[in-house]
Amino acid sequence: MPATIQSLGPCLFDSPLTHLGGAEALFKTDDDRILVETTVGAETAPGQPRHFECAGPREKVFFDPAKTTAAIVTCGGLCPGLNDIIKGIVSNLFYRYGVTRVFGFRYGYEGLIQRYGHVPMVLKPESAANIHNFGGTILGSSRGPQSIPEMVDLLEEMKVDIFFVIGGDGTLRGAAEIAAEIKRRGLRKAVVGIPKTIDNDIMWLDKSFGFETAFAEAVQAVKCAYVEAQGAMNGIGLIRLMGRDSGFIACYSALAAGNVDFVLIPEVPFALEGERGLFEALRYKLAKRKSAVIVVAEGAGQDLMHIDASKTDASGNKKLGDIGLFLRDKITSFFKERRIEVSLKYMDPSYLIRSVPASAQDNVYCSQLAQHAVHAAMAGKTSVLVGRWHCSFVHLPIALATHGRRKVSATSELWQSVIESTGQPPSLF
Repeated sequence: MPATIQSLGPCLFDSPLTHLGGAEALFKTDDDRILVETTVGAETAPGQPRHFECAGPREKVFFDPAKTTAAIVTCGGLCPGLNDIIKGIVSNLFYRYGVTRVFGFRYGYEGLIQRYGHVPMVLKPESAANIHNFGGTILGSSRGPQSIPEMVDLLEEMKVDIFFVIGGDGTLRGAAEIAAEIKRRGLRKAVVGIPKTIDNDIMWLDKSFGFETAFAEAVQAVKCAYVEAQGAMNGIGLIRLMGRDSGFIACYSALAAGNVDFVLIPEVPFALEGERGLFEALRYKLAKRKSAVIVVAEGAGQDLMHIDASKTDASGNKKLGDIGLFLRDKITSFFKERRIEVSLKYMDPSYLIRSVPASAQDNVYCSQLAQHAVHAAMAGKTSVLVGRWHCSFVHLPIALATHGRRKVSATSELWQSVIESTGQPPSLF
């Protein structure tokens, strides 16, 4: 799939950033590129883009700042850093470009449907000055699709020129549809996405914002599970973490904690029964160590529960069975049937993790993403998202980033590190 970036037209206005000392060195052009593959001799796969357009300020901008109106929406589940992104967008629009009319739509895409009655919030630097100190989003959020024509109607009515969409896979697909409807109507409005996923599973990104905060918080929960497991003979600490399709949080938290015995993720199937299954490996671990810690991603082991794959949630995602509770009951039954006394403590810190404020490192990353989103929008880029690839900020077509999900490969260095750290068998199948 090509990485061609859509533009609203030629940029005719001088950027306000030209008045800043040394700004000329900061400007990028559409010809500045970052290679997809950086390994010597590596070739891109068929259909894969060879390079991405560099993000950053342009010397000329498409929108006249004095006449520009912008709006922001946050959708989907909570994630550390949402308020940081909002603050960064508002501050950069006001202070660097002189855009003073900025609105925030309340409660996700519902905020663009007038019958819900969610009055847009007026956003200014002073009202957003301290929001980065708090978790969640001051705009609220919601899940599920809304009428694309109705949303574009409101953007027209409010004379919104730039629409910033902060959300995950489904939200970004909605943003692409909004951009397509805007184009169909012959309007000149920019739609710019900032990818949000606590699972770190957006394609073509080094990492997603909030991920480092999330797995750092998860580490503390894993350590608590270890303490509980150590506190009893045959103690088992079982902790369920986020990760619908990708096990990055489970892997990184296990590596950072350094005291996990089993990591179960969606990408690597496992069995419960049999000589090589989880139960026998767990029994051996208890016999040897008298305790064990298991970290399981929420999307792992779904095949074991025989979930109806046709059922979906409000965001269109497949409904998952609760693998944590399932394993808790199955493990307890397994040892009870064999008259082996165990003390199993089950923890699910998901909502505690996703609602915390961003860490210092994520705070910086969010600020940079917000800055580049504003630069892209002012330059008239649309149906685009900003992200970081090989430590450089780039523009990505929304359609490219939502074409699949980033996953942990069973042959990757990350998973091999997990196997070495935990000592679990390479296969539990």
